Amino acid sequence: MKWIQRAVLGIFLAAAAVIGVLGFTKYQARQAEAKAAEETSRKKEQIKEIYTTEYQEAVKKRLETAKESGTYTTEKMLVEQNPFGTNTLSLYVYFATEEPVSVSYVVSVPDSEIADFGGKVNQEETYTTEHEFQVIGLIPDMENTITFTLEAEDGTITTASCKYKMGSLAGEEEVQLKQTAGQTDVSSQISLPDSGLYVILGNDSDDVDFMYYYDENGTIRGEVPLIGYRSHRLVFENDRMYYSISETKIAAVNELGMVEQVYDLGNYQLHHDYVFDDDGNLLILATDTGKQTVEDCVLKLNPSTGEVSCILDLEDLLGDYKESLGMDQEEELDWIHINTIQWMGEDSILLSSRETSTIIKVQNLSTTPEIGYMMGEESFWEGTGYENLLLTKDESNGSFSSAGGQHTVTYVTDDSLPDGQYYLYLFNNNLGYSESRPDYDWSQIDQIATDLSSGTTSYYYKYKVDENAGTYTLVQSFEVPFSGYVSSAQECEDTILVDSGMQGLIGEYKEDGTLVKQFQMNLSKYYIYRVYKYDFSGYLFTE
Repeated sequence: MKWIQRAVLGIFLAAAAVIGVLGFTKYQARQAEAKAAEETSRKKEQIKEIYTTEYQEAVKKRLETAKESGTYTTEKMLVEQNPFGTNTLSLYVYFATEEPVSVSYVVSVPDSEIADFGGKVNQEETYTTEHEFQVIGLIPDMENTITFTLEAEDGTITTASCKYKMGSLAGEEEVQLKQTAGQTDVSSQISLPDSGLYVILGNDSDDVDFMYYYDENGTIRGEVPLIGYRSHRLVFENDRMYYSISETKIAAVNELGMVEQVYDLGNYQLHHDYVFDDDGNLLILATDTGKQTVEDCVLKLNPSTGEVSCILDLEDLLGDYKESLGMDQEEELDWIHINTIQWMGEDSILLSSRETSTIIKVQNLSTTPEIGYMMGEESFWEGTGYENLLLTKDESNGSFSSAGGQHTVTYVTDDSLPDGQYYLYLFNNNLGYSESRPDYDWSQIDQIATDLSSGTTSYYYKYKVDENAGTYTLVQSFEVPFSGYVSSAQECEDTILVDSGMQGLIGEYKEDGTLVKQFQMNLSKYYIYRVYKYDFSGYLFTE
C-alpha cells in the first residue's frame, strides 16, 4: 500500500509541477503582451508629439543654432538623422560652398544586391552657395555612403562624401519585398525623378502605423510614421507635401521633412481620399460624426486659414434614394460609401461610390451642387427616380460588364479628344455587394463575384466618356489578381501600376495587360489600401 501512496503522491506532485509551469508560462505570455502594448503606446505618444508645432519649431531652432555655431563645408557637413521625425530613413544635410553649385547625391551600401539610389536636389535656386536639404533612401542596419556631386555653372564638377550607419526600422515591414514576377537590375542606379518610388498607403495594423517608400527593385527607401489610421495619397502644393496622419488630421510637410502645419478636422473624420481644387483648397472625403450616416460628405479645407467647412452632403442630392433603403436609423448607415474624389475643374468633382458601384459627377460644387451624371448598372437604379441621370453604355465596339465596387477612379483629359470627352480609369474590384441593398441580385452582371470566397479576378478598366452624347464605352481592360475591397490603379509613364490590396500584390503592367514585374508585401492585418508611384519632382528632386 505504501508504494501505491508514494506513486499517487508522485503523480500529484508531477501534475502540480506541470500546472505550475503552464501557469508560469501563461503569466510570462501576459507579461510579454503587456510590455509590448506599453511599448506600442509609448511609440504612438512619441509620434503624436512629432506632429505638433511645438516639437517642430524646437527642432528648427536647434538646427538653426547648430548652423550658426559652426562653419560647415563639404569637408565638414552638418548631418543629422531624421531630426523632424517624419522619415526614419532620411538625413538632414547642411553645408556651404564658396562658388554657386547644384547638388546631386547617391546612396550606396556594401550589399551588392541593393542598387545605388539618388537624384538631383531640388533647391530654391539651381546654383547656390548655401545647401540645406533632405537625403532619403538610406538602408537600415547598414553603413550607407552618401556621395555628393557638386556642379558649378561652368560645368566644373567636384565630389564629397560622408558615411552614416543607419539603425533598424521602427516598424516590422520588410527591407526587401519578395519579387514574384519580372526581373530587376541592381547594377543600375535608381535615379529620381526618372524612376519614382512605390508609396505604400495603408498596410493597416494594430501596432504603430507607417507609410512606406520602396524603389523599383522593391527595396525600402522611406518609413514615415503616422499617428494612426493611414495616409490615402500624397498631394503637393506650394512646396509642401500633404498627407493624412490620422482620422482627423492632415500634415503639411516641407522639403526638409519639417511639419509646417497640422490641420484638425474637428468633428469630421476623413476617409479614403482628398484632392486640391484650382483655388488651392483641399477637398476631403469625410464623415460627419454628428450624423447617423457615414462616408457621404465632402469637406473644404483652406490651408492658409485652417478653416474647415462641409461643402457637400450627398443626402442633399440622393436623399430620396437613401430614405428608400429603410435602414434602421439607430445603426450607422453606410449607404453610399464614397471612396475616391477627383477634381475636374469648372467647379465639378467626380466621386466613386463603392456601395452602389456607381461613379457620380457633381457640378456647381461651390454654389448649388447637383448631379451631372452617374455611371452604374442600370438595373441597380431602376425604379429609384435617379435612373434618368445615368449615362448610356456605348457597346458598339463590344459588350462589357459594369464595374463592381470600384476604387481609385481617375480623371484624365486628352487634347486629342473633342470638348466634352475624356477618360476615366479605375481598379474594378469585380465584387457585387451592397449591405444597404441586400435584395439586389448582383449575379445578373456577367462574371461578377457576389462574395469574397467566389471571386477570382479583378480588372483594370479604362472608359472614354462622352458627355455630349451622354455615353461611355470601355476602351481598355485586362485581368489582375482578385481583391474584393480596397486596391488601386495608376497610369505611369510606360506602365500601369496595380495594387491588389487584399493579396498584398503590387504589379506593373504593359497597356496590353502583360505583367512586367510584381512584388508581394506581407499584410500586417487585412490588406494594403493603395499603392501609388511618386517621383517627388519639384519637392525633393529636380530634373
